[in-house]
Amino acid sequence: MSKVSYYTPEGLKKLREELEMLKSIERPKASRQIAEARDKGDLSENAEYDAAKEAQGLLELRIAKMEETLSNARIVDESQLDLTKALVLSSVRIKNLSNGKEMNYTLVAESEADLKTGKISVTSPIGKGLLGKSVGEIAEISVPNGSLKFEIIEISRN
Repeated sequence: MSKVSYYTPEGLKKLREELEMLKSIERPKASRQIAEARDKGDLSENAEYDAAKEAQGLLELRIAKMEETLSNARIVDESQLDLTKALVLSSVRIKNLSNGKEMNYTLVAESEADLKTGKISVTSPIGKGLLGKSVGEIAEISVPNGSLKFEIIEISRN
């Protein structure tokens, strides 16, 4: 079962560029490393060859996963976002009810998440807890060290 992921145009472009770099630069580099290791003699005792083959396998796995992600990627038209609920690409201002602290987060796809810039994944505990909530609602979110309650203060576009 494939999982649809929603991206901003910039996030999707970044993903495509990374995949292209892996295919055009990293894949040929891995092949050269295997060829160099193969030229060093007996393959049955060649740890360098085994390591190069393993690295190539991991690279191919990464490429395949990125291709699958891209095949299931959808661009979200931010102008069509429903601002009555917290959805992917919504900016949400929340208030932690235990300490009164307010925070701003933008809900994004997992690969675009970057806590330093306030972007949290919709698959994270907080992201999941906020999805579908409206202004004024309380989101009760289970985290590893207990439960947090957040009030939705505002929902906007980026």
